[in-house]
Amino acid sequence: MNAASAAKPGFRELYTPKIFTVLKQGYGLSSLRADALSGLTVAIVALPLSMAIAIASGVTPDRGLYTSIVGGFIVSAFGGSRFQIGGPAGAFIVLVAAAVAQHGVDGLLLATLLSGLMLAAIGLLRLGTFIKYIPYPVTVGFTAGIAIIIFASQIRDLLGLRLEHEPGPLLPKLQALSAALPTASPMAILVAAITIGVIAILRRYRPHWPSMLVAVAAAAASAAWFGLPVATIGTQFGGIPQSLPVPQLPEITYAKVLAVLPNALSFTLLGCIESLLSAVVADSMTGRRHRSNCELVAQGLANIASPLFGGICVTGNIARTATNVRAGARGPISGMLHAVFLLLFVLVAAPAASYIPLAALAGVLTVVSWNMVEKHAFARLLRVSWGDAAVLLVTFLLVIFRDLSEGILIGFALSAFLFMHRMARIVAVEQVSPWAEDDRSDDAADDAAGDAESAAAAASDIAVIRVTGAFFFGATSAVEAALDRIGDRPKAYVIDLSAVSLLDSSGVATIEDLARKARRRGAAVYLVAATRAVRHTLLRHGIRETEARFRKDVGSAVESARLAVCAARP
Repeated sequence: MNAASAAKPGFRELYTPKIFTVLKQGYGLSSLRADALSGLTVAIVALPLSMAIAIASGVTPDRGLYTSIVGGFIVSAFGGSRFQIGGPAGAFIVLVAAAVAQHGVDGLLLATLLSGLMLAAIGLLRLGTFIKYIPYPVTVGFTAGIAIIIFASQIRDLLGLRLEHEPGPLLPKLQALSAALPTASPMAILVAAITIGVIAILRRYRPHWPSMLVAVAAAAASAAWFGLPVATIGTQFGGIPQSLPVPQLPEITYAKVLAVLPNALSFTLLGCIESLLSAVVADSMTGRRHRSNCELVAQGLANIASPLFGGICVTGNIARTATNVRAGARGPISGMLHAVFLLLFVLVAAPAASYIPLAALAGVLTVVSWNMVEKHAFARLLRVSWGDAAVLLVTFLLVIFRDLSEGILIGFALSAFLFMHRMARIVAVEQVSPWAEDDRSDDAADDAAGDAESAAAAASDIAVIRVTGAFFFGATSAVEAALDRIGDRPKAYVIDLSAVSLLDSSGVATIEDLARKARRRGAAVYLVAATRAVRHTLLRHGIRETEARFRKDVGSAVESARLAVCAARP
């Protein structure tokens, strides 16, 4: 076995769930106690959020709880991160709501199941490592755009508006909400304002308290005791069942699969980004390292299982994962226990959820949407670079006014073009003196040449060209222009590649073209100091000693070129 194959991670290393790693390293009673406490803390945070996200997504609140219970347990049990918490996420509200509007709940469940299969396949094909190439301005832009859409979706419940049909697109939605303003409920506005205020105050003065749960519980108690005239989960949805539903497959037909396939692709794209981004955040907080492909397989399994129990899309959640880390979690058992605690709530305390005002849950999501926006990063990107600002704004505006997937893909493409433009601009091509890299004295050079006049004559026929930077398709025009300026005068070309960090097929084609033209004129081409990777690329594309001669350094290449030029002279 060679060194390269030995260094390459094997299947077991890539796909072993972190729970086995934690148990193998030693897991005692103290670790279980810490995980139980952190799991309870995360469950308290996830309880109101799961219901609020489900309602905002256009489904009943119990589906959000089923998602956290089933999906959250599987993500922690089979995932590649020690601290990842799975469940419904605010980033999916727009996509899930669109799927429900287009295909109904059955279509949503089928799209989620298909997305699970895709996520598992991406993980098994080891494509998870490529998700890290999503540019930072794209993530900031789509996160901010999602936050705006989430807030817009909560305006109706925040104000207690009576609106029979709420459009999905932002501008028609705002027009419909504006027309319904006369129906606003002062009590709903008061409940939402108090909920937001309680969350803000507790986070400021009691940061370790479960502010969202306290605010929602206080609102539910007030609605029950004082009979507040506001819409609640009970009046709107009839409450929450006190058990998990019996698992069953959604209706699967060929036509329906084709219809929901675009939704499944959107779920998959966002699920990859959101889950691995959350795992990276956990790594940065703990110094650990997650297994990205194993994590995607676990996310796929979770999204296959969740719709079987009536749940919606599952993904790693940054806020709940960060809460898990801060609460002192030791391993994945914390996430599994968080799902168990949520199940206990469904079994024991589900009737109490009927009194939760929708305005209170809207207040919770308003806080979530505010926290989602990376305000300082948004302002910094607008200020620092016009290119990053363009990518940020294009992604942000497309997410708001067009489509989330479209915003991510076009933002990524624009980032790629800007990157290539920047890389092409830093490529330098310069012609240097043939003896500039030769450390011999003038006398030694003259002795080797026979006489000074012969050496000078040979030097005038040798072109030493140094290329610096990434020699790729975006830079070939600059290199070709520099070679054209040299013209057909040289009898030998010495191409210094020592500072070339990257060479692609377009760069090789440029070198081949130069060698072909030089060979017709009887001139030689010497390729100097190429790195192992660059030389490997040249050889794989068929460049041999018959076309271009390889030398270790510029001095030896210039000496070889000088001797060849002198030998060719009459």
